[in-house]
Amino acid sequence: MTRLIWTASGALFGLGLWLSGMTEPARVQGWFDVAGAWDPTLAFVLTGALIPMLVAWRVAARRKRSFTGAPLPAAPETQIDAKLVGGSALFGFGWALAGLCPGPALAALGWSGVPGFAFSAAMVAGMALWNLIGARRPRAVAA
Repeated sequence: MTRLIWTASGALFGLGLWLSGMTEPARVQGWFDVAGAWDPTLAFVLTGALIPMLVAWRVAARRKRSFTGAPLPAAPETQIDAKLVGGSALFGFGWALAGLCPGPALAALGWSGVPGFAFSAAMVAGMALWNLIGARRPRAVAA
């Protein structure tokens, strides 16, 4: 049953990305082009995603387990540091340049052809490289 919930959630998420135009790099790049031919339609997509997420966070805060019975992870870090700001900036620049980010890129793999596969391959390579680099760096252990 858990796998069915995961599959249905992923399919619904991918369908939402496709219907909203998030899998179209030109539309996303138009959103970032505030000095040129700005396309404000993604503001509605982002706002429409934020509202149910706020409800989901409130529901999750009152629960100890997910709907599948798995324990819910601890709340994420709330500290804003250079690593968070730098990573966010890098993500935003990459999103604006490529017009894709990880979720929409994976959702578009079925019909985007070479650009989608190239982006996804570069994304996986970047994740693997970070895992190699991160494994060498000492990590702070919480007491």
